[in-house]
Amino acid sequence: MGLVDVALVGGPVRIVGAVEVEPTAQGLVLHRLPAAARSQVPDDFMAMCERQPAGVRLVLRTAARRMELDVRALRTVSANRPPDGLDGPVPPAGRYDLLVDGLLMGQSTADEHGTYRLDFRGGTAVVQEGPVATVVLDQLPGRDAEVEIWLPYGEITCLVALRADAPVTPSAGERGASRWVHHGSSISHGGNADSPTGTWPVVAARTAGLDLVSLGFSGNAVLDPFVARSIRDQPADLITLKLGINVVNRDCLRRRAFVPAVEGFLDTIREGHPTTPVVVISPILCPMVEDCPGPTEIDPSSPVDAPVFRTLGRPEEHVADKLSLGVIREVLDAVVRRRRAAGDGSLRYLDGRELYGWPEWERLPMPDLLHPEARGHRHMGERFAQLLPTLLS
Repeated sequence: MGLVDVALVGGPVRIVGAVEVEPTAQGLVLHRLPAAARSQVPDDFMAMCERQPAGVRLVLRTAARRMELDVRALRTVSANRPPDGLDGPVPPAGRYDLLVDGLLMGQSTADEHGTYRLDFRGGTAVVQEGPVATVVLDQLPGRDAEVEIWLPYGEITCLVALRADAPVTPSAGERGASRWVHHGSSISHGGNADSPTGTWPVVAARTAGLDLVSLGFSGNAVLDPFVARSIRDQPADLITLKLGINVVNRDCLRRRAFVPAVEGFLDTIREGHPTTPVVVISPILCPMVEDCPGPTEIDPSSPVDAPVFRTLGRPEEHVADKLSLGVIREVLDAVVRRRRAAGDGSLRYLDGRELYGWPEWERLPMPDLLHPEARGHRHMGERFAQLLPTLLS
């Protein structure tokens, strides 16, 4: 049997992990925020993040030996990087992970792509669309099996077409699994993981048997009200909120504003989920801002192809109410304690250093001083899955 088109909408394929799927002339645009929230997105940085399909996968059943997925991919280029104002390099192709009956059977990439040229400081982007690229998935066993195609977490991916050399039927996979909605920063988005199933939330979800909706937004977990409303309106059996590192990195709130911002974020979520278990997770270890405030930036003296972060903050700035990670953890712990004392028994606090602390720093270092690499992601995911039963007890 030759390759036959398979409908991506209204057919046997389920697109799991996306909040909305938007049909366009270019193909299916995958969103991790609903339209109402997207209308309030403040810049092209956040707009990019919500279109990058972290945690999104195609789920189906087939006896095919070969499938082909046509996509339009956009890879992010950092524009006008200091100190010379030149653009950064085009990143390597993001991986597509092919899982068969829950096991990783192969990986592929989209070789052709366009660019999303983003000025991170100004938050504006120039998009150059690329051609349709074909992702070849030929590591299938040729027997009836559950198949998942996990999309790259770090590049905008528009779905154009899917073909298979055997009939495709609906999958029963993940149906009935508890739905986990997770919100966090670049580490939750996937930064420095080696593949889409290697990000710590995906590792945790697959270990614990959870149906993940990932709302990790690189550089943009800053307690935006439109994100809180999006979480409020999502079906969820478990909600986790990994908060604080982007607030420090952007130096966008002081302690006086951070406390009520956290309270308001939780208030909004509780409007839709009055008794759903919610776990507030503080930042993992990041030595440069443990006792110093932000803002952080890429060190302009570091190599373009191996950037390292630094903080511009100073310890003495705490007197100006600025936030370090130590202060962030103190505030989050206090907020959760107060709310639990007031009757919210389904709210929990987890110190992020339980996932990645000084022992991990010593044996699983951060190459850029801000994001764990692949081994660190896997450790965090496995550790969270290990801690979850206690958190929910």
